[in-house]
Amino acid sequence: MKSQYFVPICRELINNPKATQRELASGGGISLGIVNATINQCKTEGLLESADAQGLFLTKKGLAELEKYRVRNAIILAAGFGSRCVPMTYETPKGLLSVYGEPMIERQIKQLHEKGITEIIIVVGYKKEHFDYLIDKYGVKLVFNPEYTTKNNLSSVYRVLPWLESSYLLMSDFWIENNIFNTYESRSWYSCQYFDVATAEWCVEVTASDKIASLAIGGSDAWAIVGPAYFSASFSAVFSEYVKEYYARPGTEDFYWEHILRDKIESLPMYINRQSGNVHEFENLDELRIFDPSYDKNAQSGIMRSISKVFDVSQSKIQNVKPIKKGMTNDSFLFSIGEKNYVYRVPGAGTDKLINRENEYSVYQIVSRLGLCEDIIYINPKNGHKIAAFFDNCRVCDPQDAKDVRMCMKKLREFHTSKLRVEHTFDIFGQIEFYEKLFGGSSCYRDYADTKAGIMELREYIDAQEKDWVLSHIDAVPDNFLFIGDGSGDFSEIRMIDWEYAGMQDPHVDIAMFAVYAMYDRKHVEALIDSYFDGGSCPPETRLKIYAYIASCGFLWSNWCEFKRTKGVEYGEYAMLQYRFAKDYYKVFNENKNRK
Repeated sequence: MKSQYFVPICRELINNPKATQRELASGGGISLGIVNATINQCKTEGLLESADAQGLFLTKKGLAELEKYRVRNAIILAAGFGSRCVPMTYETPKGLLSVYGEPMIERQIKQLHEKGITEIIIVVGYKKEHFDYLIDKYGVKLVFNPEYTTKNNLSSVYRVLPWLESSYLLMSDFWIENNIFNTYESRSWYSCQYFDVATAEWCVEVTASDKIASLAIGGSDAWAIVGPAYFSASFSAVFSEYVKEYYARPGTEDFYWEHILRDKIESLPMYINRQSGNVHEFENLDELRIFDPSYDKNAQSGIMRSISKVFDVSQSKIQNVKPIKKGMTNDSFLFSIGEKNYVYRVPGAGTDKLINRENEYSVYQIVSRLGLCEDIIYINPKNGHKIAAFFDNCRVCDPQDAKDVRMCMKKLREFHTSKLRVEHTFDIFGQIEFYEKLFGGSSCYRDYADTKAGIMELREYIDAQEKDWVLSHIDAVPDNFLFIGDGSGDFSEIRMIDWEYAGMQDPHVDIAMFAVYAMYDRKHVEALIDSYFDGGSCPPETRLKIYAYIASCGFLWSNWCEFKRTKGVEYGEYAMLQYRFAKDYYKVFNENKNRK
């Protein structure tokens, strides 16, 4: 007796003992001949028996046999951000977005419950607290993945290996119209949808028996994996060992669990479960609007309501919403209204502790009138949300291009010589102490105390130097110099963007900030200083002061990175190199000071 026939026939009989063999074939997705042969074999083995007009029933032995194929649980992966569904996912995890009034993850949970599957484990990460109510409402278990910002869903699967056995594995953001789950499953399968056009999904090739023979990312005129998967007990055991192996292997940070299935398909038997038109995955707001028209009027987003109010248009007029690569402090997305494009800035995690938004607002009131910054449409002085016009033909400074750097330094010098003023100051050393308090003072660097002591020694020298005191950008890094093109290849207009940290300070701090963000070596640092002074002579005392600023600013941003790390945001090499700047330029400062 083959389980792939026995189990679906039994599922149908449990619901309808009087079902005809033709009905069993239709409901089980198998041929009439196989149904007839399987029933006869099951009767011979004492698994099924007829009860005259009552129909066909499972015997005690048959029930025991069927129980071997009971689904143990379901695992739902819900740790990710869902970047393509911004702006809604800035406020709500994607799986909790409602479709036709019902959160996607809740619909899945209810469908699982309908089939008697009540042990449900949800892997959470981004906005994990939003899922807490599901514990009380449905009795689910939440498992936190601390690596959700730095690794792909292979790391989420790794967190739930203790529960992986006869399990459904699914993403929280699928909308499944008709319930495809079962109390009993005979073999491992993956829900697939047919694409007659090009798709970036994982596409499969299958054998005549519907076994998946290979997987590849992207394809057309092919079946692609979309929706839940089922892992049998034997599949789970083998797969779990591969997960441990891959997880421990360097270079798998961006891996999905499907990478394992692709690589090890010969030892991981998986079958196709064709579900075209039943399982829906929404990549962005446009797709949600097509499926659920209520998103046209109300996208379940305070940000969308804000845009609608600022421009005095209905939400349906807000089109072409696309995320921009995440910034270090904030997140941003593009949108259009009519023929014009805009950028919406959303403050990042922990930003409320880092940025005084009222100070930023006061800076923009000055620099926007002078055409120094982006074209501001709206800025909220309370929460830092900002809308600016999008420059279609623009690029940022290339810190390795000497011409670009010279142009940026000229722009920076012109800004400084304008001697603009605001009411607030950016205190480098005060911010160093402030960031340290935010991350609790427990640094990941073993020599932190010694490094800090050296940096704080520099304050006395810096304070003793003569300096201008003007509005400075503070975050004058290459990415914040925007070269605006006129369509003919001329990029001579430069705007400086992102003025969050701006305040009164020695303008030479901006040179140091450019250097540490560009991660310049000593040769490039010297060339940068010369560029700012336009080939003129930089006084030795000023050059020495800039070395001190480079050390201090490196330490400042290192502490900033340490705080962000406590919020689950890692900056890898950038964070390490900032700390390195602090130590190296403390030495450079002392070496040059001693030569005076």
